[in-house]
Amino acid sequence: MAETAPDQDYEVLQPPTDLRKKVRELTPREARKFDPVKAAEAALQRIAPHFGNWMENEAKTLVGAWDSVKTDGISSETIDVLYQSAHNIKGQALTLGFPLVGDVASSFCHLLENIPTPNDLPVGLAEGFVEAIRAMVIEGAKDTANKTGVELLETLRTATNTYVAQFPAKETDES
Repeated sequence: MAETAPDQDYEVLQPPTDLRKKVRELTPREARKFDPVKAAEAALQRIAPHFGNWMENEAKTLVGAWDSVKTDGISSETIDVLYQSAHNIKGQALTLGFPLVGDVASSFCHLLENIPTPNDLPVGLAEGFVEAIRAMVIEGAKDTANKTGVELLETLRTATNTYVAQFPAKETDES
């Protein structure tokens, strides 16, 4: 139930559920013993077995976004969906135990952010990123211990930097 006074530029939202009713308050003795970092680490350990599946799902989403580019054509909309998928992987990869995949996704985002128009997308390079991420996730290429993955990252990064260098740098808003 939102309320807005006629002379106000904001809206006060009332949460539908009082979350205080959902948690138990710690006693002073329990509070002294509680270590939030240990609790968070324990929670991560409980869900860690699912990380591989989650990363596989993210890779499938990226492949699906790439399939849309191939099917529907290159447009601002299809590039935006592709970028969002790569950006999600970039953001989640470290937490999910795939830092190398995150580096590849970061380089892909750099490419997508720096092409002047969707038609400037180098299709072969973009497909290389998608296939590299898909393969690395399937093969479990998680970190720099995977030499093939590192070489692939460096090749894609170099190709991206070379390609992007031909365009003038985009201006940033610093208001």
